[in-house]
Amino acid sequence: MQVGAVCRDPATGRVLLITSRGTGRWVIPKGWPMEGRTLPGAAAQEAWEEAGVRGRVHPTELGRYRYDKGQDEGFAIPVEMRVFLLEVTALSDDFPEQSQRRRQWFAPAKAAQHVDEPGLRRILARLDGR
Repeated sequence: MQVGAVCRDPATGRVLLITSRGTGRWVIPKGWPMEGRTLPGAAAQEAWEEAGVRGRVHPTELGRYRYDKGQDEGFAIPVEMRVFLLEVTALSDDFPEQSQRRRQWFAPAKAAQHVDEPGLRRILARLDGR
């Protein structure tokens, strides 16, 4: 299982996508659960490390989906992703993975068109107009 954060600007409703380190695909900040943190707390920490986002994470899951996570050894493992909504209050240009990723704001429907995972597409599309 992994956790992810859909980072939304509460003023505009836009969501922030980042590029993956390996392939450069558009994704949301995500990672493995962290000892000593709740699942929403781990999602918020990933949003900081990967996208420079601070904000208020909702405790209830926005949704779940499955995807195949590629491994360095050349194979993929199936992973269940638990996604949480994070309302952005601050965006920093100085964050741990700033040199490894790009980030861009999108309307939710447009963000859904840019991601590869069908389950994530559905979650993002549901945010449009919310």
